[in-house]
Amino acid sequence: MAVRRRAYEPGHRAKLLVVVDDTPECERAVHFAARRARRTGASIVVLAIIQPEDAQPWLGIGARMQAEAEAEAGKRLDAAAAIIRDIAHFEPERAIQTGKPAEEVQKRIETDEDIAALVLAAGAGKEGPGPLVTQLAGRASAGFPVPITIVPGGLPDDDFEALA
Repeated sequence: MAVRRRAYEPGHRAKLLVVVDDTPECERAVHFAARRARRTGASIVVLAIIQPEDAQPWLGIGARMQAEAEAEAGKRLDAAAAIIRDIAHFEPERAIQTGKPAEEVQKRIETDEDIAALVLAAGAGKEGPGPLVTQLAGRASAGFPVPITIVPGGLPDDDFEALA
């Protein structure tokens, strides 16, 4: 179900959705989004996605594993929020969702009509840009409901500043 984007209508403020994970490149994506939001007047949603584990809840560890994963995701969101406060001077909206990353990103965009763009970090290593970038920027990008901005982890600082 496609939701009509209202990010640029009167009374709405465009949001940049940044997927926050534990990769070193993620900080670059947060920096980019903060600079972009400051220049365009947008707000930011930082999203951490917890992938469901193969824990067996009947052993009593499922709830504890979920709580630990949520605490770790909260720390990542706190770090991202600190960068955004420092650069853009506002507090971002925070969200933690559990599921498959590509599906959770899609759900978040479908339920928030003010999200105007998705910002992802791309790995700079030989292992590739990362599974989420590969999934969302591949064939699925043609029908994606918002533009996808991929921030390369290896982009030189001068180029990075000019683009943001």
